[in-house]
Amino acid sequence: MNDDDLPAVLPTLLPRLWRFALRLTQNQHDAEDLVQRACVRALERRAQLQPGTSTLSWLFSIVHSTWMNELRARSIRNRGSMDWQDEEIESFADPSARNPELDLLHRQVIDAVEALPEAQRVVMVLVAIEGLSYREAADVLDVPIGTVMSRLSRARLTIGQQFSVQSSPAARKGESI
Repeated sequence: MNDDDLPAVLPTLLPRLWRFALRLTQNQHDAEDLVQRACVRALERRAQLQPGTSTLSWLFSIVHSTWMNELRARSIRNRGSMDWQDEEIESFADPSARNPELDLLHRQVIDAVEALPEAQRVVMVLVAIEGLSYREAADVLDVPIGTVMSRLSRARLTIGQQFSVQSSPAARKGESI
């Protein structure tokens, strides 16, 4: 893809960019603003998109760096609040799901991912949810690939421990046969 194709491709990538931005910001309005700023930046700098580079990875990188800049600015202004809103959480549930147990499991997985430290959560979102390769995630975050692998490993271990405790024999003692 060349830089002239970006305006045509960008609308098809907006849902994924918005979903990633929502996970980063944990706020619907911040996510919308972030995607808008990142798209403007991408269009202004589309000549920097190198041939052979994944457009989606490049855009994720712009979203991430734009958000990091915003967090730095907020910390300087001392007015940043990153509380997760229940309305946004509910928007991730499958509206066609009629199974309360499945809804509960989805809620538990989302809660477990949201409880991860920021660095692990971002890597988990990029690799496990957005499907980026370790290399692409490393490029997006501008960290070594080993850092991505380490953060992802710790995130998976943490989430796995949460769910193994819930289903351990000690946790099931109260269950009837």
